[in-house]
Amino acid sequence: MQRIFTCIFIALALITLTLSSTGCSLLLDQLPVATPSPIPQDNDPAEHVDANWIFPSDGSSEPNYLPDFPPVIARVMPSVVSVTTEMVVSNFFGQQYTQDAAGSGMIIDAEGYIVTNYHVVQAAKSIQVELHDGRTFSARIVGTDTLTDLAVLKVAAPDLCHIPWGDSSQLTLGNWVIAIGNALGEGISACEGIVSRMDVTVPVEGNTLRGLIQTTAAINPGNSGGPLVNMAGEVIGITSAKIASVGIEGMGYAISSNSAKPIVEDLIRQGYVTRPWLGVEIYSVTPFMAATNDLPVDEGALITSVLTPSPAAKAGLQEGDIVIRFGGENIATRDELVLAIHNCQIGEEVKIVFIRGIETKTALVQMQETPSPW
Repeated sequence: MQRIFTCIFIALALITLTLSSTGCSLLLDQLPVATPSPIPQDNDPAEHVDANWIFPSDGSSEPNYLPDFPPVIARVMPSVVSVTTEMVVSNFFGQQYTQDAAGSGMIIDAEGYIVTNYHVVQAAKSIQVELHDGRTFSARIVGTDTLTDLAVLKVAAPDLCHIPWGDSSQLTLGNWVIAIGNALGEGISACEGIVSRMDVTVPVEGNTLRGLIQTTAAINPGNSGGPLVNMAGEVIGITSAKIASVGIEGMGYAISSNSAKPIVEDLIRQGYVTRPWLGVEIYSVTPFMAATNDLPVDEGALITSVLTPSPAAKAGLQEGDIVIRFGGENIATRDELVLAIHNCQIGEEVKIVFIRGIETKTALVQMQETPSPW
């Protein structure tokens, strides 16, 4: 009996499945079939077809070979040095200890003068220079210039190789260059790249470096002060800075050889750089500073100190004055005033517009030469 019920149940299930399938089939057959719409064509495609087209040729069959780097590196390497400094630093609790730092430099003549960056030797208690052949010598500072981040050292050593100075004005975008230096303090190494931008301005730790060469050659800690050379093995830049951040590559900078040349000459000849001098310490006015200090303007160069004697003191400028115009140039920041001062001539008389309190005043100042630091 149970077997009969089981057979009946199976038969009913098969009938139901068949009807369901048939129903679906009938339903699908009744649905409209979508057909693709033709793409509208306003013109005959044959009008845009050229069966004989080929890529234009520049007419040149000469292969473009890469430059021959090894001879350049071999020629330059003996004149590049590792610079190791020892400085006294303080920790969070005011405890002092010595710390070593590494940089690079280049020998520029047989007398032992070495060009490097100011930040490489800043606050150095002692300086050691290691030559390409492994000899090590103590170095003394001849002169430094914070505004251009340059310094000149000197070693007393025989048989020195020196690097020729090049003309950075001859550079063009895409020129091959080589950066040589003590990268990461692990010894002198070389890295190639191209000139990717010229005459760049970059803010660096409260200072502004101008006239820089941007290069794709890798610039790492320890490279600072080393040469950036052209394919003739001439210095066309002094590697100085890079932008380091997540996702940023190939943003290294070098001080151009033409910008550095007069600075190096002044440092060697007199120990400091001769420039037009006003004799003030200044700070950029910002909207935040203006709001918190109730200043009458939200931009300009605030005088925080006036040296005595100085051209500024003779002209009657005072601490708290805000310079807003200098020699016909509007002044919005400290850097703009510094640049305007350096663009003057020594002995030139310049009109200064400044704000004192709520009054706008003018003064005439005669620019003088930078005084000797000693």
